[in-house]
Formats: sequence, structure tokens, C-alpha cells
Amino acid sequence: MESTTIIPIASGKGGVGKTLLCANLCIALAKLGHSTVAVDLDLGGSNLYTCLGVPNKYPGIGDFLKADGAKSLQDLAVPTSVEGLSFIPGDGSSAFTANITHDQRKTLMKGIKSLKQRFVILDLGAGTSFNSLNFFGMAPYGIIITTFETPAIMNAVMFLRNFAFRAASGMVRPYPAVLADVVERIGRPAAVGEAPVTVRGLFDVIARHDQTLAARVEKALARYRPRIVFNMGDSPQELSILDRLDATVRQGLCLEPDFFGFIFYDDIVRQSAKRREVLLLKYPGSAASRGIIGLARKVIGSWDGPLASSGELLKEQAAQQFEALAARKGQESGAP
Repeated sequence: MESTTIIPIASGKGGVGKTLLCANLCIALAKLGHSTVAVDLDLGGSNLYTCLGVPNKYPGIGDFLKADGAKSLQDLAVPTSVEGLSFIPGDGSSAFTANITHDQRKTLMKGIKSLKQRFVILDLGAGTSFNSLNFFGMAPYGIIITTFETPAIMNAVMFLRNFAFRAASGMVRPYPAVLADVVERIGRPAAVGEAPVTVRGLFDVIARHDQTLAARVEKALARYRPRIVFNMGDSPQELSILDRLDATVRQGLCLEPDFFGFIFYDDIVRQSAKRREVLLLKYPGSAASRGIIGLARKVIGSWDGPLASSGELLKEQAAQQFEALAARKGQESGAP
């Protein structure tokens, strides 16, 4: 039996297509023969059901937490119209689910880890709430969705920065003096002319107390390799930012990113969302659907390890997709 793979999907800001991409990635994985469960963890704003074509009438995360361990999370998995794909709703009718306690978060994470499907896909809330940061840390490889717009890129980097700070803070929690110094340094506004604290600077703060602990935190953080997926791209040339983005994440955040996917802009996505149609089921041949299916194949084939030369590989793949789309458009228009 294949082991379960948990894949958190996050974004630094809303409006980048995270939930729609998450839903259709789940559909693609199931259609490729792998049991998959989509878990709506956008607590306080759950709407993954709209992209999956599932009615909003089932109990979900809020009910699971209220039951206080009386039922398993697996029991709440709702079958969908796609064979092999189930869905665990978010808030449902439960109020204030966005503000779960530390103990509730631990209970929920334990429930997620007990799920039996081959792929457990977590649709996290946009932004840098503690919920999203903690859920993102449940697996060494998680997906960050962004577009090429400057605010989206900046917010994706900010998400990873806050994730690194949150993870480091969690690892020094058993050492109150170290934790107090770390929290103070993260929370203190930079003085005029002072550079903001970096993750490397945070290691230095920890090392002032205990160099061995600092090395251990740095090693633990290095196990995380965020996988960046660019959505709504216009041209492979937009990937010219990769070298600069790679340097920012490596040097400023002490994380090694993998550039994992490129989905072309497709107006049919907006149209299908307005009509409450399930993109990959209604328009399987669209540019966006083809890109998401390619992303699913990449997850199946190369998820469980670091990707060598991921930036160059993604540029090649995007160029090939662009040529294929251009050829297809030419055929449809009757061009020679």
C-alpha cells in the first residue's frame, strides 16, 4: 500500500486562484488513478465546495472540533462525482472556526495525519494567519500559489518569511529565555535605517543563547522546500524573475525553493467560476485544465524529493506548453 502524502497549498494573498487550482489539482490526481481527499482549511472563509461542485450541506471541520474526538475526520469525507476523490468541508454552519485554539489545531492536525488517501490536499486560507503557517508546516513540501503581479510575488515571499519565523519560534518554545528574545526581535519595529530582521539574523539571536540549538533550528528549517506554482501566466518570458526570486528566498529566508508549475491565463476559468462549473470536468481541453493535469503528473512523478535545476526545467516546460498552445490555436483558426 502506498503511503499518504500531505500537500498543503497556500498563497500570500487572495485573488491568485489558489482554491480553484487546488480543487482541480485534486480532480486531476483522482482521474489519474490516485485516491485523493481535498480538505478545506480556509477556516472562516471556506468555499472549496464551490470549485468541486459539491453542495454546502455537509458537516465539516467545525463539527469535527465541536465533537471533541467523538468522530474521526475520515468519517466526514464526502464522496464527489469524481471516482477516487472525496472532500472534507470547512466551517459549514459553525461560527468562529477561524479562531481555533492551540489544542483544537493540534487535534485537527492529528486528524489530518490519520487520513488514509494517497494524497491529502490542504486548501489553506490566504495570508499569514497562524493557522495557515502551522498547517503549511505539516509537510516538508508545500505549494505556494502566486501570479506574476508584483504584490502577489511580494506576498508569497512574505508568507515564506513568516513561515520561517513561525517554525523557528516553535522549535525554541521549550527554551523560554530564547523564545522571549526571538519573539521580541521579530516583533520589534526596525529603527530608521535599520534593515528588517532576516531568518539568518534570527539564527544569530538564538546562537547568542545556544549555538548548538541555533544549528539544530537551522537544520530543521532546511528540511522545508516550498514549491512555487505560478498561475495565470501570459508568457514563458515572465519566468525571467526566477533567478532573483531564488536568491531572495535562499539568502533572505534560508529556504530552498523548487519552481514547480506554470499555469497559463485562460479566460474560461473566470467564465466557469461565474457559472459554478467545475473547470476540469466541463473544459478538460482548456489551457488551464491542461496545465493543471501536467501539474498533477509532476506531483505523482516527482513530489517526494528535491528537484534539481527546477528553474531551468520550469522554463523549458513553460516554453513547450506555449508552443503547443500556439499550435493548437493555429489549428482551430484554420491557419496553415
